[in-house]
Amino acid sequence: MTNNPKIRLAIVVTHPIQYLAPLYRELAKQMEVEVLFCHRQNAKGQADAGFGVEFEWDVPLTNGYQYRWLKNISKRPGLGHFFGTNAPELADLLSSGCYDAVWVNGWNHKCYIQALWHGRRNGLPVLCRGDSQLGMTKGFWKRCLKRAIYPFLLRSYSAHLCVGTRNRRYLRHFGVPEKKLFKMSHFIDTEFFARMAAKARSTKERQILRKEWGFTDNTFIFLFVGKFISKKRPIDLLEAFIKLGAKDYGKEIGLLFVGDGPLRHALEQMASKVDNKVAFAGFRNQSELPACYVTADAIVLPSEASETWGLVVNEAMACGIPAIVSNAVGCAPDMVEEGVTGFSYPLGDVRSLEKAMKDSINMSAEKDSVDPLRKVTSECSVSEAAESLRRALDKI
Repeated sequence: MTNNPKIRLAIVVTHPIQYLAPLYRELAKQMEVEVLFCHRQNAKGQADAGFGVEFEWDVPLTNGYQYRWLKNISKRPGLGHFFGTNAPELADLLSSGCYDAVWVNGWNHKCYIQALWHGRRNGLPVLCRGDSQLGMTKGFWKRCLKRAIYPFLLRSYSAHLCVGTRNRRYLRHFGVPEKKLFKMSHFIDTEFFARMAAKARSTKERQILRKEWGFTDNTFIFLFVGKFISKKRPIDLLEAFIKLGAKDYGKEIGLLFVGDGPLRHALEQMASKVDNKVAFAGFRNQSELPACYVTADAIVLPSEASETWGLVVNEAMACGIPAIVSNAVGCAPDMVEEGVTGFSYPLGDVRSLEKAMKDSINMSAEKDSVDPLRKVTSECSVSEAAESLRRALDKI
């Protein structure tokens, strides 16, 4: 497609996603973009997805680019299952001659398979960006089904936009040829988070929030951000924090949970028996998160392999905060350099997590990790993602 300077790109996605909106705006400056939304997610849907509270995102999701809503005729509309998005309008749209290429955001919803089918049927290249990794599927029959279907399905795409090392390994495992793989690192709006973090520091919001949540300036705070659900294993973190005890680390230690979900009551009950300070900040919307990150000293993501990346790590690092992640988390090999940008540990090994937390306290006393964190996050920015997509379109 190198001879087409103004590519007409259809982007098929289930619903407006806070992480992707900045990229759509950037792409709209470079090519003709139309985003086709296949489901209207409401506040109740957000709560049902595991956030634990009903809310709307407080950052613009549909500004700065062209989009349209498609009718979802699913009998059970929603994002929790494959058949929750059914958009038959894609057949007419992708045969209209209005687009040069199609980009879909995965293959785990019916609308994405519809886009693949109708796109290829009309001679359009279809690019796919997923973030799956090996080890995330539980159950013998599911694994057998994937072994039977995925080699054919995944090779049907014209190109795959790999978000990281493990995603590339996953695609190669299912037989996708190397020539179809293009790097497009999992990204966030790094400029937004860095700017808001700097503002939080300059206005002393960090100190204000620490005081509000019962911490002092001398407290080393471990942070959890996300849904309180079993696959994210927040209880592992609390157990490791309890094992840390009240030993002399040269400073006090604390644990801050930001988010909500079904495990909140169990976490609060456990926390009530802890000597060191544990605070629950509740759900915080997107514009509030940078201040939460700079309030802490390290983010901890103890999730299972179903955490195919962990964008809270990107967000924290963009705010200058190192990370501790389980070795099952998808971003581990790409974002975490041991002792430099953080630490990893074996999934579910609470003793090893405790050690990583101790090492994180020691690392903060020994070195400034801001420069290495900036280097990592600069490769995971909106501008880099846009350039990666452009390169892929030029080569297919």
